[in-house]
Amino acid sequence: MQAPHQPAATLAFKALLAGLLAGLLLVFAWPADGFTPLVGLAFVPLFWLVDQGFGPRVKYFSLFLALLVWNVGTTWWMWHSTAVGAVAAILANSLLMLLPWVGRAWLVKRTPAALHFWGFVFLWMGFEWLHLNWEISWPWLTLGNAFANHPQWVRWYNITGVAGGSLWILLQNGLVYQALKAWGNNSLPRQQKMSWSLASLALPLVLWGASHFLYHNTAVDQPTEQGSDQRKTASLAQGTSATNPPNVVVVQPNIDPYQKFELAQADQQLEHLLALTQSAIDSQTRLVIWPETAMSVAEWQDRIPQNPYYQKLFQFLAQHPQLRLLSGVESFKNHGPTTESPTARRLDNGQYYDVYNAALWAGGGQPLQFYNKSKLVPGVESLPSFLRWLSPVFEQFGGSTGGYGRNDSAQVFRDASNPYAAAPIICYESIYGAYVGEYAKQNANLLAIITNDGWWGNTPGHRQHLAYARLRAIEQELWVVRSANTGISAIIDPQGNLVKTLGWDQAGTLTFNVPTQMTSRSFYARNGDLLYAFCASLGLATVLFASWRHRANKIR
Repeated sequence: MQAPHQPAATLAFKALLAGLLAGLLLVFAWPADGFTPLVGLAFVPLFWLVDQGFGPRVKYFSLFLALLVWNVGTTWWMWHSTAVGAVAAILANSLLMLLPWVGRAWLVKRTPAALHFWGFVFLWMGFEWLHLNWEISWPWLTLGNAFANHPQWVRWYNITGVAGGSLWILLQNGLVYQALKAWGNNSLPRQQKMSWSLASLALPLVLWGASHFLYHNTAVDQPTEQGSDQRKTASLAQGTSATNPPNVVVVQPNIDPYQKFELAQADQQLEHLLALTQSAIDSQTRLVIWPETAMSVAEWQDRIPQNPYYQKLFQFLAQHPQLRLLSGVESFKNHGPTTESPTARRLDNGQYYDVYNAALWAGGGQPLQFYNKSKLVPGVESLPSFLRWLSPVFEQFGGSTGGYGRNDSAQVFRDASNPYAAAPIICYESIYGAYVGEYAKQNANLLAIITNDGWWGNTPGHRQHLAYARLRAIEQELWVVRSANTGISAIIDPQGNLVKTLGWDQAGTLTFNVPTQMTSRSFYARNGDLLYAFCASLGLATVLFASWRHRANKIR
């Protein structure tokens, strides 16, 4: 379709208005405070925009405007942590999101009209999958995250993950656009117009219906469930029973993140954490969760048992041998004179070491276990290999220097005398559904998210982060316990419901009898992002077909 003959300024204004409208619809639809149904209309102005035959400059600038407004309106809170990083992330992500639209324009010139929409859908899905897995991964605005505050709408995420939500949104927008276009075409029969309209209404009704059926007819492990004889025997061996089930204590210390790393306050902060813990535990408590970097005095991992700072903690745990503590900790690890770690630093004595944002498992006289955060925040905690030459610039503005070291894979915390097999999920890692699924594959029976969201202040950032945790519960069909330094800490059931929360800027604890049994792993936990892989494969096939067709037409 060609743009009508109008003054260039008028056409440009209409294109910009379409871009602005789309961006605002996405902003107003987004968690944590948005009106979610708007996401089913947000791409309609963009589909109109690319159908009108505007010149490349007007078209791509208007598309970029939409994506920029979306990014600014939903992730502006990053400014509170790092102004330069926020600007860089928002601009970079907006440009990257433009790639599927550029790919669509390329396909339009080389494929039949029937493939234009589907080709774009496959390219967008492929882009989201790539954005989950490459070095500059930033999947905060994955379309499927839009439903995070409505777990009852997307109970089928236990099959598809957020990819199912992204596909739904794209298809929904496509159907609405086709319906509007049909009603604007006087030459089309009324029956065809009604068909598009009914299809655009039927898709959400079918998916909502399926989700509500699963939501109300899927068994969820409840804290009052008696359990099998085998589980009862195991519980008795661990000092608990069906009538006295084990509980988890989540601690929220509410320590200013910009002050918590001051050594002068380290002992006082530890005493505060221990006092909160002591006030909440009872004879049935088996697991205590402290937030990310709760232990703020960095130490070599093999020297932590001897460090004077940690002795109060170890004395407390010795007094309560039934307890296990899962806590965030800043730590180092010495690799010796040789290492393959790309982030390792060299000491003056020729030894190499890494710095880790880690989780610690301690208690019961068991050896300490460590998990080092694997999914690192680009620019803040890590630099992609092709940008490491910019390390001095990032260091000057408060970003990464050499970057944190990382684990190669997920690692579940467990020991034989404790009923919980806990997945230590550190902050940013909680937005990666397939990665969290790696813990479920290792038979974790609890997802423990530890985070420090106070860097962003009282903004939508920490509420979005909490909402995304609800999707992880649905995907893995597991209970989530979330310890956030300044809030919001939460207990989330496998249906994504917020069972208990502790609000922003409060110090306190949450106690809950979290079930220890795991009925079965979800389809998504077993298989990961199959839907993304399938769509990306179709996208690649579409590109190959378009290339072949273009060459064949040239030969003719």
